[in-house]
Amino acid sequence: QVQFVESGGGLVQPGGSLGLSCAASGSIFSIFSMGWYRQAPGKQRELVATITTRGSTNYADSVKGRFTISRDNAKNTVYLQMNNLKPEDTAVYHCNLPLVPQVWGQGTLVTVSS
Repeated sequence: QVQFVESGGGLVQPGGSLGLSCAASGSIFSIFSMGWYRQAPGKQRELVATITTRGSTNYADSVKGRFTISRDNAKNTVYLQMNNLKPEDTAVYHCNLPLVPQVWGQGTLVTVSS
């Protein structure tokens, strides 16, 4: 079982930037793809970015060109750099393993508002 601790969220104005981190416990981190998810109020959780063990990335159309996912296997950590944030990016952000989903962490709240 892998446990996740997400951090880095906060309040930011439209057009601003934030960087999120997700520290994962467990030895399987380095052998699976990782993903960042978000859940906005009243909406279902959606997958916004994934990264394979070799660093190949994929993004939801809604964040493509604005978000960048990366990982450091030595630190069991995955990152999400978010630029040009929009109010519709407001959500609780989580990380998890898309292929073998684990128990969800608490997530980190991102609020984009003026």
